[in-house]
Amino acid sequence: MGRAAFTRPSFSGTLKNMRNSLSGSVQTTIIFLVVAGVLALALSGSLGFVSTGLNAFLVSTQTWISTRFVAIQDFLTVPRDVAALRQRNAELEAEVARLQAQVVQLQSQVADTQALAALVNFSRSNPESAYTAATVIGRDPSPFLRYIIIDKGSNQGLRRGMPVVTDQGLVGRVDAVIGSAARVQLITDPTSAVNVRLERADREAVLTGTLAGDLTLDLVPQDIALEIGDVVLTSGLGGSYPRDLIVGQVNTVRKRDSDLFQQAFIQPVVDFAQLKIVLVITDFRPVNITPLIP
Repeated sequence: MGRAAFTRPSFSGTLKNMRNSLSGSVQTTIIFLVVAGVLALALSGSLGFVSTGLNAFLVSTQTWISTRFVAIQDFLTVPRDVAALRQRNAELEAEVARLQAQVVQLQSQVADTQALAALVNFSRSNPESAYTAATVIGRDPSPFLRYIIIDKGSNQGLRRGMPVVTDQGLVGRVDAVIGSAARVQLITDPTSAVNVRLERADREAVLTGTLAGDLTLDLVPQDIALEIGDVVLTSGLGGSYPRDLIVGQVNTVRKRDSDLFQQAFIQPVVDFAQLKIVLVITDFRPVNITPLIP
């Protein structure tokens, strides 16, 4: 039998192992001492300023990163948001315009309904006459003439000379007629003349229009005491208008001792600039007495 072979560890290997063991023990000891020292400092409060500084650093870092992130996000999304906002703004403007137009239309309808209701009440309270309602569809463009155009004509029985009124008072009379429309001369026209009477004094006078669209009372005798606020009504004389249609009130009186007559300016009860719907008195037949006047 051969001799068994035995391997003896070398001295250098043993020394290396001892060094490794010693190094590991030293590292463990150092880590333990460091941890223990940190714990001791933490328990004693000595690391408070370190913790505060670290927290402040972390917060500022987080804030900086968040701010930059939001800025980048806004930079990337703003064009899309601006386009969406512009589109939405355009839609809202269109909606506002539509609603405004609808409001104006409704207001006009309400005004027309109120005017019609007033005219109906007027016709019911004055059943002695027959009326035809007509809408104002035009005005004379001349600044010196006072005419309106209405949407009723001979097809609806209208004839030249028929009086035109509203629930407030006298407007004028039909001056020309076609099949589906008529022209109305307002009492403010410079060629208009209406025989009227002063209600309080019960005296007659002649109401005429002017180029400025005013109403004046001419040929008023000096012995008549005119007062501001006196009511002026149609007298029925001359055959052009029915009696007792309200015209207006005395606004200004001009009286001079050297004149044979005094003059008064009349404030009409009808707002001619706002005329929309009128009533034509269709059962009144004007009488032309001009050939009988010497």
